[in-house]
Amino acid sequence: MAKSDSEMNFLEHLEVLRWHLIRSISAIFIIAIIAFIYRNIIFDQILLAPKTPDFITNQLFCDFAKKVNSPTLCINSQPFQIINIKMAGQFSSHIMVSIIAGFILAFPYFFWEMWQFLKPALHSKEIKHARGSVFFASTLFTLGVAFGYFIITPLSVHFLGGYSVSNQVINQINLESYIATVTSVSLAAGVIFELPIFIYFLSKIGLVTPQFLKQYRRHSIVLILILSAVITPPDIFSQILVSLPLMVLYEFGIIISKRIYKKQQEEFGLTPIK
Repeated sequence: MAKSDSEMNFLEHLEVLRWHLIRSISAIFIIAIIAFIYRNIIFDQILLAPKTPDFITNQLFCDFAKKVNSPTLCINSQPFQIINIKMAGQFSSHIMVSIIAGFILAFPYFFWEMWQFLKPALHSKEIKHARGSVFFASTLFTLGVAFGYFIITPLSVHFLGGYSVSNQVINQINLESYIATVTSVSLAAGVIFELPIFIYFLSKIGLVTPQFLKQYRRHSIVLILILSAVITPPDIFSQILVSLPLMVLYEFGIIISKRIYKKQQEEFGLTPIK
């Protein structure tokens, strides 16, 4: 007869966690192998696409630039070459990109495995309230990665790839540098879009309240602008473009925190906030 979660000791919990991690890492590894095999799709059609004029975001910006008669809004109209300066540079980049692709595509399964590990420790009411968390966390992460890839990345590539301090200096973009920019921006956006999920769990354990989030709303706006400036090119347009969805997510987090706080107050027989 299997032991209940409350009867399991620390080492047994670690053993259960180990198998959840093994399955998660195995899924990432399998998808990474598939990504490694289909390198033409991963590199030519996905990773290197944002620097080309026919990339969907670049086309939309250039079409808009023509309508408003503002050529400066047209981005990545002149594609640049990417070079490799290390003997094993392309091979190591191939491996790194495959692992990142494995993590991104396997994230829903990874989160589901972590949820399966935590689920036995929760009460029935907590499980009911957290129902759909895997779906929402995966959806937010996917939306964040898509936002980083389709919006932030083309702007970053356009600004950083074409920036020049002098006509005597020619930009020759290294493969590893380009890959690091695209992947870090996309992954950072995916993690940032998990903000409502973080607020949900912090509210559940009582570390944040809707009053706290409202009180420090102005401070959060400053932090969001700073964060946007860090992960985007140093221009005001890109910064605003990134900060707007983050502000929306923060306000959505306040609504989530308020609902949780209201339910907690009702459970203790207190007057819930309005």
